[in-house]
Amino acid sequence: MPLSETLARVDADLAAGRVPVARQRLRGLISSFPHDLTLRRRLAEVYRLYGDAAEAGRWMYLEEDRNDDETAAFEARYGSPGRRMKALAWQGPEAEAATAFAKEQLVAVRTACAEELGHPVDWDDPASYRDGLEGEYEAPFEPWTVGGVLAGAGCLGAVLVFFAVWVNGLVALFD
Repeated sequence: MPLSETLARVDADLAAGRVPVARQRLRGLISSFPHDLTLRRRLAEVYRLYGDAAEAGRWMYLEEDRNDDETAAFEARYGSPGRRMKALAWQGPEAEAATAFAKEQLVAVRTACAEELGHPVDWDDPASYRDGLEGEYEAPFEPWTVGGVLAGAGCLGAVLVFFAVWVNGLVALFD
């Protein structure tokens, strides 16, 4: 599917409140177009809807106008340079970055990772920077949000209503 068509679907998903679907579409686009900073910015905006500063910081990390609190949250969640390399999902040389700032950020993360591991690392060779990641839990902690709590409570309520109707149906059957 062409980029413009997928972005139109993202817009439609967001307008219809299908935020998780929009997020997945954008993640797929970034894996196909890792150098497109506009896609990363859009994904950061989606994570702001969730109230997830660390993920917003992750996807704005290569932008000069990024939010300092989000950047700090990203760096705290992905504590090592190797984890940051993996999280940034960059492919290819830093020279392909759209801006000088993005290039500097990518070089800084790669250099820090190489220094920490004691050998050269390469964006296109994840094995080169995963040396320190074995055994680490890789799924990031997602803080509770009001929307998440309300969604969970709604699901629990629906299950309880279903169970009550089911029990009442059984009782009526045996009366």
